[in-house]
Amino acid sequence: MPAPVLYCCDPLNPRRADEHFADEAREVRAAGGDIALIDHDALLQGNAELAVARVPEGLGAAWYRGWMIPAVQYADLNAALLRRGSSLIVGPDRYRAAHELPGWYEAFTDVTPASAWQPTGPGQAPPLAQLSALAAQLPSGAAIVKDYVKSRKDAWDQACYIPDLGDRRQLQRIVGRFVELQAEFLAGGIVLRAYESFVKDVTAAPELRVWWLDSEPRLITPHPDSRSTRAPAPELDHITPAVRGLGCRFVTTDVALREDGMWRVVEVGDGQVSDLHTACDPAALAALLVGR
Repeated sequence: MPAPVLYCCDPLNPRRADEHFADEAREVRAAGGDIALIDHDALLQGNAELAVARVPEGLGAAWYRGWMIPAVQYADLNAALLRRGSSLIVGPDRYRAAHELPGWYEAFTDVTPASAWQPTGPGQAPPLAQLSALAAQLPSGAAIVKDYVKSRKDAWDQACYIPDLGDRRQLQRIVGRFVELQAEFLAGGIVLRAYESFVKDVTAAPELRVWWLDSEPRLITPHPDSRSTRAPAPELDHITPAVRGLGCRFVTTDVALREDGMWRVVEVGDGQVSDLHTACDPAALAALLVGR
């Protein structure tokens, strides 16, 4: 029997899956899988017991598929499920490892841009001396800033791309703006990543999302932000050992072709909270979850 899948419920109708995941949930059922619903809002508000109130007792080990969950709340979710005779297939430690850059970076050092990070809380931009020390760990030149989970590509010039790490005031200004825009959603801390130039092909998605199950690439899709739906097959032989080294069951890698012809890992994520491009068939992802 396939493992059940936990989806976020619709905030306006808690008896059905959130509209964003409804098609995928239907495909899971059509493929012979069971689903149950959790309340994502209640979980983020600190009420894990309410969040799992609709999960049947004794459900057993389950996948989660839904909106991102901070690592602390993910652990709370797993604990609440354990009290109902269930659990998450991806344990809290493995979720954090795939979801946050400090957890996955060591395994991917050879296939991803050089990075350095500094823990900090929401609204707390590191002082200039700390930022300069972070920058000193990277090659000179350009970089991007992000937190442990996300960047602000939508504010590229203001709060993402740093043209010159050696320009201390520019570094402080862009990181400060990033922290301001992330507000209470800043996850974990500040990350600086060396900037790499990737091929710009207007006929194809600039980034591809590779979905790995048990260290095997099972699905390749355009990145959810891509306008193009064409997803050329990337070279993954040099990336596979990194995925295996991470040791997480269900992960995604966002990859892009560097100008020197090398495929590079731009981001790693837990597959349970990775979004699917709207042009992709949700049945393909549902098939992974039910083992088809």
